[in-house]
Amino acid sequence: MQGRSRYALIFLLLSFARSGAEPCIQSALLTSSTVSITRYFDEAERATGADFVGIQGTGWFMSPTTLVTVEHVATAMRLSTQNSKPLNIQGAAESQAVVARIQRLAGGGEEKLAVLELQNAVSTARSVAIRMSPLVPEDRLVSLAYPHQRPRSVGGRFVQYADGGRLAGTALLEMYDGDDRLAIDHGASGAPVFDCEGRVAAVISTVITQTLATPFGKRRVSTAWGTPNVVSVPIQNLIK
Repeated sequence: MQGRSRYALIFLLLSFARSGAEPCIQSALLTSSTVSITRYFDEAERATGADFVGIQGTGWFMSPTTLVTVEHVATAMRLSTQNSKPLNIQGAAESQAVVARIQRLAGGGEEKLAVLELQNAVSTARSVAIRMSPLVPEDRLVSLAYPHQRPRSVGGRFVQYADGGRLAGTALLEMYDGDDRLAIDHGASGAPVFDCEGRVAAVISTVITQTLATPFGKRRVSTAWGTPNVVSVPIQNLIK
């Protein structure tokens, strides 16, 4: 559709049947598995001309020493497989500094999953199970994400796997919180998508929106009800 675009859901840190649906698993059970991850650039990196001081996304623990996010978050943070760099991770109650590098990238699509290796184990980390079987249309889902650095639990459903074009191989979801279809937004990249048994089934990559011209200026809106508004990477990419 003309005017529709996909937004990477990293958050740039600047220097100067819908309303009745509830998540099928309580977010309190997921909080120790998912964190906000932020990397602040040092003076040498900022001297390259970037007009922001850092990058923020979401990640989840595969183990106390491995954190999973999506590739574009790791790339924007300028992480690599060779050099470890400092990150801040923040859960619902506390934050801490860690040192991390890219252990590996997983998947063969346009967006891959990035497994980050932490120099030291995070004692409060809760590892989560991985769903081995594919999702089925109308499967209920829940995501715990950190849009704009704030934790938010969002429910929704699986729509379909994309089988063509740039989105080929991705899992298309419809996610919302009441009437808010932009509940998944910037900063949610890398957030896990859980099934109702608490298993990770996909990882959020981008959101589908449109920018409309209104008498009050341009307005960014989500897709129509009943259609996908979130693009995710199937978790099976991690274990192939």
